[in-house]
Amino acid sequence: MGKKKLAALAAALLLSVSAGAQQPPPQQDLVMGVSEGTSGGLDHAQVVIKYQGLADVIGRSIKRKVNVVFAREFAQLEEGMKQNRFDFVIARPSDYPARGVKLYGYHFLASAKPDGQCLIVAGKASGMKTIADIKGKRIVLPEPAAYMTKFCKAELRDRGIDLARENVQYVREQGAVAFYIDNKFADVGGIASYSGVAKKWVKEGGVVLHKSRAQPYFPLIAAKHVTEPQRAEIRKSLAAMTDNAADQAVLKTVGIEGFDLTTGQRLADLLDWLGPQP
Repeated sequence: MGKKKLAALAAALLLSVSAGAQQPPPQQDLVMGVSEGTSGGLDHAQVVIKYQGLADVIGRSIKRKVNVVFAREFAQLEEGMKQNRFDFVIARPSDYPARGVKLYGYHFLASAKPDGQCLIVAGKASGMKTIADIKGKRIVLPEPAAYMTKFCKAELRDRGIDLARENVQYVREQGAVAFYIDNKFADVGGIASYSGVAKKWVKEGGVVLHKSRAQPYFPLIAAKHVTEPQRAEIRKSLAAMTDNAADQAVLKTVGIEGFDLTTGQRLADLLDWLGPQP
């Protein structure tokens, strides 16, 4: 091979290597951690099927692949946020995303519609008319560590009812709250507005004495390395999900009506409102 050909080949190889060096490294897939709280009965594969459509909406808006990871235990969810292993988190109960925002540098994106409330419910024959009537009655709530118990306690505190001075029984699940009232083991109880128990209670004409202030339900948050322009694009895509059939199907699969972009301040204030945690 002549010197001119060798020189040309060397120049071509150098250009090829130089061009390759200028290519950015492949981007890693992003991760969305999902928690359905203690009420979720799904395994990892089912959670991926249920939430991958939402992850795809997020990913398309920022031109990145987003994969779903199931955070079965609250400790796993908290540690993942603490170590920033999750690029996005959608979780209930809402105090965990609130911790992500307040303690671990995450940013609010949206929360699910409708908001969550504590419903104070009573038996049909109780004779109670207002929330003030529950003083001195037998009150049943989920276990003390449950988010909805903290939620109901904070609401009742603001209404002048100190549960430390009342006759309160704690049960393991919200279904047991309805059971206790129906079977006259308790007079009044607290349940989550978004629970199957509450939906059945209302459908069957059960007495709802009081609906608490609304708080963000099922918040979606982003890690601190997700830029503000990216967060803006994601919010835009979330807000538009009710506008087309494909994304409406995603919302239906997740089990929500849509996303609310206006509840960020309430999520930021949530932990302070709930008060000291046990």
